[in-house]
Amino acid sequence: MPQNKQPKPVRISEKLQQNMQYVDELMGLETNFDIIHRVIRLGDTDACMYLIDGFCKDELMQKILQYLMDMKAEDFPKDAHEMSKIAIPYVEVDLDDTWEKILGALLSGVFVLLLDGYEKAVLIDARTYPARGVEEPDKDKVLRGSKDGFVETVVFNTALIRRRIRSTDLHMEMLNAGENSRTDIVLCYMESRVDPKLLTQIRERIRSIQVDALAMNQESLAECLYQRKWYNPFPKFKYTERPDTAAAQVLEGNLVILVDNSPSAMILPTTIFDVVEEADDYYFPPVTGTYLRLTRFLIALLTYFVTPTYLLLMNHRMWIPENLEFIILKEDPNVPLILQFLLLELAIDGLRLAAVNTPNMLSTPLSVMAALVLGEFSVESGWFSSEVMLAMAFVAIANYTQANYELGYALKFMRILNLILTQLFGIWGYIAGLIIFTLALLTNKTISGQSYLYPLIPFDRAKMRNRFFRGRMPGTRKM
Repeated sequence: MPQNKQPKPVRISEKLQQNMQYVDELMGLETNFDIIHRVIRLGDTDACMYLIDGFCKDELMQKILQYLMDMKAEDFPKDAHEMSKIAIPYVEVDLDDTWEKILGALLSGVFVLLLDGYEKAVLIDARTYPARGVEEPDKDKVLRGSKDGFVETVVFNTALIRRRIRSTDLHMEMLNAGENSRTDIVLCYMESRVDPKLLTQIRERIRSIQVDALAMNQESLAECLYQRKWYNPFPKFKYTERPDTAAAQVLEGNLVILVDNSPSAMILPTTIFDVVEEADDYYFPPVTGTYLRLTRFLIALLTYFVTPTYLLLMNHRMWIPENLEFIILKEDPNVPLILQFLLLELAIDGLRLAAVNTPNMLSTPLSVMAALVLGEFSVESGWFSSEVMLAMAFVAIANYTQANYELGYALKFMRILNLILTQLFGIWGYIAGLIIFTLALLTNKTISGQSYLYPLIPFDRAKMRNRFFRGRMPGTRKM
C-alpha cells in the first residue's frame, strides 16, 4: 500500500527544528549552493537565518546580526512583534506566518529570520539586485531633455517616476504573475485621473493570469492582457524607456505598467496618435514641436504609399503626368519590379538583423560592405534598378523616424500586401490594399475597448487639434 503523503504546512510552527527541516527539504539546500542558512543563538533563543547569496547587502546584515547577538538574554524580545519593534534597527521589516509568502520573499532576496518559540518569521528587506546605471536609452534618444532611462530593476524604475511626480495622488500598486517566475508587476497611476474601469480590468486580468512564467517579460504580459485577435499588426501598447515620458503619461491619466527585469514601461490605453508621439515634440517650442509631429505623420504615411504607388505607375505609365516623367525607368528591368521590391524588403530586414548581432568593432566594415553590395554592385549587375533602390532607400531610412518598432513593421506588412495586390490586380488591387489598411486601423481597438483612431473616430475637435498641433503648456499665460 502506498503511504499517504504528509500535507504541506500552510503556516510556520513555533518549533524551530520543524521549520528548518521543512525549508531545507523544500529549498534543496544540499544542491543549491546560493541558498545560505546559518544557525545562530540570540540571547537564550536558537535562531536560523536564510538568504540568497548575491541579493543581500553584506555590510548591513553584518551590522544587524551584530546588534542582535550583542543583546543580553534578559533583554531579548519574547515574540515576533516585540522583535520587529525594539530589536531590529532597520526600516523595512515585516512579519508573516504563511509559508507561501515567506518562501516567496526569500526567493525574491529578502532576509528571513526564524526563531524558536516565535509564531511568525521576521522578514528583513535588505536585498540589492545587480543593476546597470540609468543611462539614456539607445532607442528613445532626444535632442533635449533628461538623459536617464529605465533599467531592469523595478524599484529603481518606480523611484525615477516618483522623482518626477511628488504627489500623494500617485499610486504604485505591486502585483505578481507566473506560477514559477512570480514576476513583479507595478501599476503606476494617478488615483484621481486614471479610468477606474480600466484600472479594475487590468488588475483583475493580471491576477487571473495562469502561466508558468513571464519568460519574455512585457511581451508575455501583453499577450496575456490583450485577449482580442492578434493578426492585426498595429501596436496595441506603447513602450517607452524614458522616465519623463512615463511620468507625463501618468499625469495625463493613463496607466503605466512596469515589469521587473524589463527596462521599459507599458502605457495604456494606446491609440495610433499616442504611438506616433515622441518626447522631442515637447522639449522644443510649440512651433518646432508641431513641425516635428506633422513631419513624422507625413513620413509614416509616405513609407506606406511610396513603393506601391511607384509600382502602379510603372505598370500604367500612361497615367504619369508629363512633369513627372523623370521617374520612369531609364532602362528595362532584368528582374520584374515586384520581385525587386520584395527582395529589397527582405534584404533590408536581413541587414537590420545583421547589424543587431554584429560586434561594435565590425559595424563599420559591415556598413561599407552592405553599401557596396546592395548599392553600386547590385545596380551595375542588373539585379536592381537605380530608381527602385532610391525608393527603397527612402523607405528604409524613413522607418527610423518612428521610435515604435511595432508601427514600423505594421506599415511594412501593409506595404508588402499592397505591392502584391497591385501587381496582381492593378488599380483595383491598389484600392483593395488601401481598404485593408483602413479597415485594420478602424477595427483595431485599444485594451480598454476604445477606438484606435480616437479622437478622430469618434471625432473630438479640441483633442484632435492637440494631436496635430503642439500648443502651449496648460497653465501658462501670455506675457
